[in-house]
Amino acid sequence: MIVAGFGFRSGAALPSLRAAFALAGQGQPPVTHLATAHDKLAVLLPLAKALGLPLMGVASDALAAVSTPTRSIASLNARHVGSVAEASALAAAGAGACLLAPRRISPDRMATCAIAASVNLQEPTT
Repeated sequence: MIVAGFGFRSGAALPSLRAAFALAGQGQPPVTHLATAHDKLAVLLPLAKALGLPLMGVASDALAAVSTPTRSIASLNARHVGSVAEASALAAAGAGACLLAPRRISPDRMATCAIAASVNLQEPTT
C-alpha cells in the first residue's frame, strides 16, 4: 500500500491539496490510499473522490505517536507531531512503514503531503 498523507490549514481547498499531492508524488510509485487526521476527512474527501482512491482517517493519538523527520512548530502546537502529513502517511500505512517522500508544501502554503509505503505492499492495514 502506498499512502499519501495530508496536513492542511483551515480554509485549504482542492487546488492546494492537488498541488501538494503532485509535488510529493513526483518520482514515487502510484498512490493507493489517502490519509489525514480523522477530524479533517471532510476536507480531503473531494480529492479522494476525484482520484478514485480510498480515504483513511488517523486518530489524534496515533498521529502523536509517530516520529517524523520534519518538525513544524505549527504541527507540534496543534497536533503534538512534527508533520501531520508524514504522520498520517506512516500511521495509515501501518507498522514498519517507511517514508518515501517527506512532506511537500503547496505553493500557497495551505497544504502538505507526504508519501509512505507499507511493509507489505499488497495488503492494506485498516
